[in-house]
Amino acid sequence: MPSIGTILSQFSGFLYTYILIVLLIFAGVYFTVRTRGVQFRLFRESIRILGEKKRDGKDISAFQALMISTASRVGTGNIAGVANAVIAATVIGGYGAVFWMWLLALIGAASAFIESTLAQCYKEKHGDNWVGGPAYYIQKALGSRVFGVVFAVLLIACFAYGFNALQAYNAGSALQYYLPGYADSVWPAVVGAVLALLTGLCIFGGVHRISAITSGIVPVMAAIYIALGLFITVKNLGQVPHMLALIFTQAFDPRAMFAGVGASCVMQGIKRGLYSNEAGMGSAPNAAAAAQVSHPAKQGLVQMLSVFIDTILICSTTAFMLLLSGVPIDAYAEGMNFVQAAVHAQVGAAGPVFITVSIFLFAFSSLVGNYYYTESNLRFIRDSKPLLLAFRLSCVAAIFIGAQMSFSTVWDLADVLMGLMALVNLGAILLLGGRAVKVLKDYQTQRKAGKNPVYRYDQVGVGDPSVWDEANARRWEEL
Repeated sequence: MPSIGTILSQFSGFLYTYILIVLLIFAGVYFTVRTRGVQFRLFRESIRILGEKKRDGKDISAFQALMISTASRVGTGNIAGVANAVIAATVIGGYGAVFWMWLLALIGAASAFIESTLAQCYKEKHGDNWVGGPAYYIQKALGSRVFGVVFAVLLIACFAYGFNALQAYNAGSALQYYLPGYADSVWPAVVGAVLALLTGLCIFGGVHRISAITSGIVPVMAAIYIALGLFITVKNLGQVPHMLALIFTQAFDPRAMFAGVGASCVMQGIKRGLYSNEAGMGSAPNAAAAAQVSHPAKQGLVQMLSVFIDTILICSTTAFMLLLSGVPIDAYAEGMNFVQAAVHAQVGAAGPVFITVSIFLFAFSSLVGNYYYTESNLRFIRDSKPLLLAFRLSCVAAIFIGAQMSFSTVWDLADVLMGLMALVNLGAILLLGGRAVKVLKDYQTQRKAGKNPVYRYDQVGVGDPSVWDEANARRWEEL
């Protein structure tokens, strides 16, 4: 009888090879066409929106919501995930996997706009906080409570147990560079305990503590990490044209594109790209709904920007550091060791120390951001304080256990849960995408008229009329 790990690996291969690859690319291209390339046309507008102020001190701003979603997106997948994709595809051309990550981000940004705009349209208020996401727009717009709950359950399983276990594992694996016998020692338990404790202190503090922490940590650590990548790139500037040529030629090499399921550069690039930027997966809309903005399209544009930050900036930083390092790709079985060796080769002994610290910060911010997604979906299923307490404790336990899991099992589990969740959300946004396009048109009409767009349900007919009523619009116009 095959092991659980074997079953997960085989199912993951089938899911991504025959179903998700088609849906992700189709949805990205379809929404790019429907929105007339919103991710390119309104890129500058998305940056402008980040500077808008909150309506009052209790609100989550567009920037803070961006940081929550970016904290979840920008995790160990941007470092270990990129390295693992290159390693897995190296037999037939590991460089090509980078191109497919880029492509998924460029077209997937349109899907990110659609899902986050819908999340804003159909959000609702729980106490002092705004909540929403695919579970909410599936129930409200498609009229299906059952599929809303199905999505919520998949998201909770994916983020609370699959992704958080993976983040904890990757954080601990960074210590293998210094401790060769790490996996068989007490250190995985120590790493798991430290991360579980720190995350517990944050998640018991609520959404405002989460937004404060992520909006402080994420920009700083991302800027430093990108600066390191730029230094290595400039240091090896003469090799950049050759590296780029390999990325593009290996991406379209028939042997690399159609190799076995696990080794295909297309499959590795799309898997790790989806895990990294989450475009179309249905996770970021949960953070998008928390923001208080005058128009739903604003948060759609802001969340679209997060895909570029994640993949085009940070994943590319990792890829360039690896491919310009001169370290043989096939010398390492796990991504973290490859990254540390690559940085050591370029900047000396201080490099691996920086990467180890970065991994812990990336992992911690992702653990906190991931938890935010799960809590809003748990409340969607049932809003119960005893249930929430038990759930928070189980999340902390999952982090502790995940740090001690095996390499292949933890990655395959995360891939399967992520894939199932994406299937439900992609189906929903393909059915509801036309509504988000109507909202975008309303936004553009107001901007062309020289206005700061303010949304009214009565004028567009999309969203929750109790949220986007005349009274809400007037409060924004009075600012």
